[in-house]
Amino acid sequence: MKMAATNEINALLGRGSEFEGKLTFEGTVRIDGRFKGEIFSKDVLVIGEGAEVEAEIKVSRVIVYGNVKGNVYAPEGISMHPPARIFGSVATRSLTIEEGVIFEGACHMNKNGTGQAEAVEIGEMDGT
Repeated sequence: MKMAATNEINALLGRGSEFEGKLTFEGTVRIDGRFKGEIFSKDVLVIGEGAEVEAEIKVSRVIVYGNVKGNVYAPEGISMHPPARIFGSVATRSLTIEEGVIFEGACHMNKNGTGQAEAVEIGEMDGT
């Protein structure tokens, strides 16, 4: 699996691991196991192939190879690579979806193209 150029991985939730709760971090974090809850960061989240994430995600950038159920707010960008499956709304200024990815949800993007992501809150994304 090729990985986009990101900083060195600071933390890893490996295959076979499960965590439920609130995750906040600095740097780059990779999830290859199961996670349920909330994820917050001003940095990069990598969701590896085989990962199962059910969460509200607010990070700067997210790279997805695994399964995500929940809304994603990533102002710097969202990259979806096969065999990723994403079920939920996304908000970003830059979205990449490669062939073979399953994405079911709404997408909200910056209207003016200045590179500044709009302040779209998760509740606004899903209509609540």
